[in-house]
Amino acid sequence: MSARNTVKSIQDIMRQDVGVDGDAQRLSQLCWMFFLKIIDDQDQQLEMMQDNYQSPIPQRLQWRAWAANPEGMTGDELLLFINGDLFPSLKELAVTGKNANRRRVVRAVFEDAYNYMKSGQLMRQVVNKINHVDFNNLAERKHFGDIYEQLLNDLQSAGNAGEYYTPRAVTAFMVDRIDPKPGEILFDPSCGTGGFLTCALRHMRERYVKKVEDEQAMQASLRAVEKKQLPHMLCITNMLLHGIEDPSFVRHDNTLARPYISYELSDRVDIILTNPPFGGKEEDGIESNFPAHFRTRETADLFLALFIRLLKPGGRAAIVLPDGSLFGEGVKTRLKEHLLEECNLHTIVRLPNSVFKPYASIGTNLLFFEKGEPTQDIWFYEHRVPETQKAYSMTRPIRIEHFKSCIDWWGGAARQDRQKTEQAWKVGIDDIKARNYNLDYKNPHVVADDHGDPQELLAKLEQDEQETAELRDRLKAILADALLR
Repeated sequence: MSARNTVKSIQDIMRQDVGVDGDAQRLSQLCWMFFLKIIDDQDQQLEMMQDNYQSPIPQRLQWRAWAANPEGMTGDELLLFINGDLFPSLKELAVTGKNANRRRVVRAVFEDAYNYMKSGQLMRQVVNKINHVDFNNLAERKHFGDIYEQLLNDLQSAGNAGEYYTPRAVTAFMVDRIDPKPGEILFDPSCGTGGFLTCALRHMRERYVKKVEDEQAMQASLRAVEKKQLPHMLCITNMLLHGIEDPSFVRHDNTLARPYISYELSDRVDIILTNPPFGGKEEDGIESNFPAHFRTRETADLFLALFIRLLKPGGRAAIVLPDGSLFGEGVKTRLKEHLLEECNLHTIVRLPNSVFKPYASIGTNLLFFEKGEPTQDIWFYEHRVPETQKAYSMTRPIRIEHFKSCIDWWGGAARQDRQKTEQAWKVGIDDIKARNYNLDYKNPHVVADDHGDPQELLAKLEQDEQETAELRDRLKAILADALLR
């Protein structure tokens, strides 16, 4: 059975279980089970390769001990073991000894995980299906990794999943333009399910990883934080599927909960690639971690302040921000002034509202900047939906090839010979200052729609409202007359 069919059949089995409700719960359930199988497959390989290797998971709780035998425990016995022993024990796993990092990963995954399944018989069927996947087979793991990515994409229909989902075409484009290399410290402070990390891994492996040392340098230079439990667990599993031996660098924490001033030189990074949560508000007290002139409860603004501090001189960043961050005033103005003084904000790619559909219809922008030199000019590039469709959607999402015209215009790593086009224009720092750092520049090559004279529009509105009121009165009279008969 192919990996895709395996996943589909597992989902079909779970749909029969009364305890599992909806896509998010199904994926969460799938995740901790796959996690245990992946860890066990890795452990068995490491036991063969390393003398005295010891699994981070106690022997009785290892996948091979309770799950591998298709005729093993089932029904109430299996449920009792999972709910009464497996989960409580892994939630309290001691993070000490030689494999402390690996133990930390296991504990972090199970900290807030939950077994939703109520049928031990159906659970046994799912376990037996998972046993068909060999995660030590590189081709099989890669194929499964691709399917897992698709599952994460499908999550966009599950409640608030949009909070931690970025279209893969967008992450791939941003990574391609930033061009990370093994050994450069790469940080995603709100990593969600790990989309930027997996894109960066793929980019580096395809271009720069030639030796074992390159792979080791790349893995050792990754940093990530995720605040919410479900995406954190999904990200950890995603990293294992993408060949990361020690995903303990993905911390389950709130990046903003640490005082701004406590980030020192040793915390600086070479690259920031992220889509910080926007539209959200941080809980009381978080803003007090920041200097008074940057204090706000708006999440995206606090993250932007932190990015500027965290980048090393010469460090580079690509981030997603909403239109509101470009034209907003108050703290937003002070942040933009600080950004343009400390960094060279060289490019803003303006995306259409439909990129993040179906769970958000909001104008977004990709900001590319480098720390160390103040901004002199900003290039704007307006990304357009292909002429063959009206908007992006779930069935026709944005794809990496849609960014080809922007990549062709970009001018390589040095951004040389950029030209003004119907989609690209440049704005100088003096003009930006004169507008009080409002960066919401519209494409000057597009003539704004003529909506008519405002006075005429108001008069027409008043006339329409009067006619509506008259129609409403007539309808009331007809209804009253009908009720009296």
